[in-house]
Amino acid sequence: MLRISWSRFLLGGVVFYVAANAVFALLYLISGDAIANARPGSFADAFFFSIQTMATVGYGQMWPATVYANVVVTIETAIGLMIFALATGLGFARFSRPTARVLFSRVAVIGPHNGVATLSFRAANLRHNQILQAEVGVVLLRDERTQEGDTIRRFYDLKLARHRSPVFAMTFTVMHAIDHDSPLHGATAAMLHEHNAELIVTATGIDETIAQPVHVRTSYLPHEILWDHRFVDVFCWTEGGRRVIDYRRFHDTVPLSAAP
Repeated sequence: MLRISWSRFLLGGVVFYVAANAVFALLYLISGDAIANARPGSFADAFFFSIQTMATVGYGQMWPATVYANVVVTIETAIGLMIFALATGLGFARFSRPTARVLFSRVAVIGPHNGVATLSFRAANLRHNQILQAEVGVVLLRDERTQEGDTIRRFYDLKLARHRSPVFAMTFTVMHAIDHDSPLHGATAAMLHEHNAELIVTATGIDETIAQPVHVRTSYLPHEILWDHRFVDVFCWTEGGRRVIDYRRFHDTVPLSAAP
């Protein structure tokens, strides 16, 4: 309930509310004469009586007429109080929960950087405020076979050229040099597919507006890692001399053979 969209959250709340009142309406109809001034066997009257009871808005022309009806009213009132308390808590939690709104590039690329093969991908802050003390971590997951013939899932932390930024305001290119100490040294695209490899990326920081920690994650599968590619430049300048990011090209890459 905290992760779904607001439209689904509100729709789910309405559906649950209607369903709960429909159930209690059927309970009132079981007795037949439980509700005073209600039309005999009328589901609509029982349903709206249930809504008045659960919402504790007070009764008009209808009220509980029997001991059975008062028992059901007591149970429904108690359940209604718990439902409204839970809905209020969930709504407040959704409003107060900080979100990072960090955009990651759809793909990662591998290409030379300063003469060394380098894995890189992009991250951008979509908020107007800044993320302080931003940190990013990358972990390589792949299947490996032990000497006993068992297949296990190994985790390798990738050393990054820069994993921390005091202020994350615009964009951040994460790079890992594939040298002799890298778990990716000697790897190929076919090997990553064969070993069911995956790159797990996590990013954390502090939202400067609400001073609360935020975090986000993403992952890259072998088919989302482009070999011998590089990202296109996304920085440009406005007429007023302000540096901005062209997000239309944020995910674009070019093969090294076509790079100028």
